[in-house]
Amino acid sequence: MTLRSLKLISAAVHASLLLAGAPALAQDAQTYRAGPLVIETPWSRATPGGAKIGAGYMRIVNHGTEPDRLVGGSMAAAGGFALHETTNVDGVARMRPVEGGLVIAPGATVDLSPGGVHVMLVDLKRPLMQGDIVEGTLVFEKAGTVSIAYRVSGIGAQSAGSSSHHHH
Repeated sequence: MTLRSLKLISAAVHASLLLAGAPALAQDAQTYRAGPLVIETPWSRATPGGAKIGAGYMRIVNHGTEPDRLVGGSMAAAGGFALHETTNVDGVARMRPVEGGLVIAPGATVDLSPGGVHVMLVDLKRPLMQGDIVEGTLVFEKAGTVSIAYRVSGIGAQSAGSSSHHHH
């Protein structure tokens, strides 16, 4: 075996190790812990230029034995943070604030998603661009403050990984 073929094999092994490690790293970066709470895949939608309001979505799982409450948070690109719920009344979607914080019951998984409960990011300082990763925090009544990062998907995205509408 020549030195050149050894170098090629060595390079191929390194490349495959790097690739094998990449999905695990990407996944870790999307999961955050605050005490018994696990926050999975925080994401936001890109906003049109000039928009002052964005939205944040994620999944929160409570592995503990006591309820906790999401009571606030922040996003680096936004002046304010509020929890809202979309309700449909007679076919009309209405948004209303979630009063007193969002309860995450023991053993429960709460999905903040388009069309349901979500984070309103108000007073945007700049447009959210697809592909951006924007720092933020979540504040829980018991678990305290946790730093997260929102990944920005396309304007019409229905989930963290999609960049277009999906019809079921």
